Amino acid sequence: MYEVMVEATFDAAHCLRDYEGPCARIHGHTYRVQVVLRGDVLSNAGMLVDFRDVRSRLHSIVAAFDHQLMNDVPPFDALNPTAENLARYIYDAMKADLKQAVARVTVWETPTACATYLEP
Repeated sequence: MYEVMVEATFDAAHCLRDYEGPCARIHGHTYRVQVVLRGDVLSNAGMLVDFRDVRSRLHSIVAAFDHQLMNDVPPFDALNPTAENLARYIYDAMKADLKQAVARVTVWETPTACATYLEP
């Protein structure tokens, strides 16, 4: 079994709804997103996936949020913009566009705090 991983970063602000604490106020993060794909069959070129294709798709997803207030950008205009919800959103978007199996998506809000989404 092979796993490959690509990363992207973007800067955005958000505030949490239905939350009592400092994160209820607008604040920003430099988000780091890791996408891991898994598979057991390599192409004739010896690759599970072309990093360029995965990176391009990931960048197109996170570009919608870069330097934005995430609460104003769908789906987070209705969905709380937590790291958990962002990880699930990116997972679903990547899975819809790639033939390879998306194993997991991890979203880091800070260097020491992250959330991961994976399906059982």
